[in-house]
Amino acid sequence: MIVTNCIFAVDASPFLTTADRAGAPSACAAPDAALAAGARVDEPPFGMHSIGRTLAEANATLERFAWLGDRLAAAVWRRDIVEAETAYDNPGHHTLSCYLDGGHRTERQKLPGRYGAPQRLCALPSDHESRWWVRGHMHFVHLYFLPEHFTRRAIRELDREPRELTLADRTYFEDARLAALCQSLAVAPWDDPDDRLRANEAAHEILSLLLRGQAVRRDEAPVTGGLAPATRRRVREYIDAHLSRSLTLGELAEVACLSEFHFSRMFRASFGMPPHAWIAEQRIERARALLRSTTLALDRVAAECGYANTSHLGHRFRAAVGASPLGFRRAMKAA
Repeated sequence: MIVTNCIFAVDASPFLTTADRAGAPSACAAPDAALAAGARVDEPPFGMHSIGRTLAEANATLERFAWLGDRLAAAVWRRDIVEAETAYDNPGHHTLSCYLDGGHRTERQKLPGRYGAPQRLCALPSDHESRWWVRGHMHFVHLYFLPEHFTRRAIRELDREPRELTLADRTYFEDARLAALCQSLAVAPWDDPDDRLRANEAAHEILSLLLRGQAVRRDEAPVTGGLAPATRRRVREYIDAHLSRSLTLGELAEVACLSEFHFSRMFRASFGMPPHAWIAEQRIERARALLRSTTLALDRVAAECGYANTSHLGHRFRAAVGASPLGFRRAMKAA
């Protein structure tokens, strides 16, 4: 089912499955942002039970949608309805919702009498279930992200075991800085690659704030099988201190005082990826930081991040970020 309200010349197709598309009329002549970016909309994080799909099937109006890079997505929605029930059931992705306007009569069924309002936020974890009474006018922005977006930051920013943490299920909480960033994201242009690079940076800032304010410990039994906290910290700090040169598995295993076999297995358990993937990710993050905040020449940036030359930097950076290093720097300066 495609939403046929074309007031904003945008359809809800980023949230519908391939089967839905095949049998649905082309109600709005809008580009399919998801498919244009090479993403499959019939797979997580925007599959059968996604928040966006639920809203599309409820005839909410999708005003804007964009893939922001790093498998992050943003959408601006509008609803005008007398009364309707909306239910979310294990969407498979995390969602941060911020009301831009209205919502004064919308409530979560398990929290009767607690209503929305502009600048109020909801954090909806990937495995949550909720039912809502939606009434009247609502205008809101959503940021969609995967659980690993959230938990991997825990290592770098909180020095915490990522498997211990998840996003809290929160309804209508207030955070002035977070709301301001969401509102800015909602009105920022998303049309060209530079716009989306800036929106991507804003989304990552939002995730950092969300991690610090809305992360909770999982209810499950304590995690096992990974690196001890002190060892995890020592390895992470060693990698950070030596990103400018080649790093080997044997070298890192020695830092952890483990065999290469056991280190590789335990690293993956604690970091959510093998050592080489984590190192590659940290090189890109450092390159982004240097390009954003310094005027270092590209050969210096490449050397600081452990790339053989500017060509190597450019190839890796474009593959990860979707822009050349100079293009990224230009976009950040225009922010």
